[in-house]
Amino acid sequence: MPVPIRDGDLIQIVDAALADATRRSGPWLACRPGCTQCCHGAFAINALDAARLQVGMQALESSEPQTAESVRQRAQNWLSEYAPDFPGDPSSGLLGTSESDQARFEDFANDAPCPALNPETGLCDIYAFRPMTCRVFGPPVRVAERDGLACCELCFIGATDDQIAACEMPIPHQLEDQLVAETGGSGETIVAFALLR
Repeated sequence: MPVPIRDGDLIQIVDAALADATRRSGPWLACRPGCTQCCHGAFAINALDAARLQVGMQALESSEPQTAESVRQRAQNWLSEYAPDFPGDPSSGLLGTSESDQARFEDFANDAPCPALNPETGLCDIYAFRPMTCRVFGPPVRVAERDGLACCELCFIGATDDQIAACEMPIPHQLEDQLVAETGGSGETIVAFALLR
């Protein structure tokens, strides 16, 4: 599945927004290389994220084949352990959409490290190609316009609601939705499946 050309625009917008939110957050933001709390637990990714991860794996195979093989092996091991309980279709990797599937996903692989996480360095081996959830985790964000702000539980400890709101990171949901539609993919998956496609 090809990545739309405008994905680069989305990444630039989000990275600039993250840099600005990081500047405004100052010491409230605990995120640092090697902090891996957000790298544990399964989370849903869309078709655009999956396509970007696949491009990242191709790039890694060209530049660092041993690292790519390590990521691939971690993804295979991850699926060997967790796929039997996957709340969706393990052959396609698509998450189920029923209420039952969604409820099961809430408790699915919550403590499992992401296969892209290098256990020796504590860093993401495909960082430049990471999903949008990874790009926006940490600073205060709104998942949907009607939702309140959410941020990493390690960040903004002791901050007031006003201090948190002053550091909100805007997310270009509309552009992302357009690009997801351009991929032609439907449904959501998880990182481990996307890494092996």
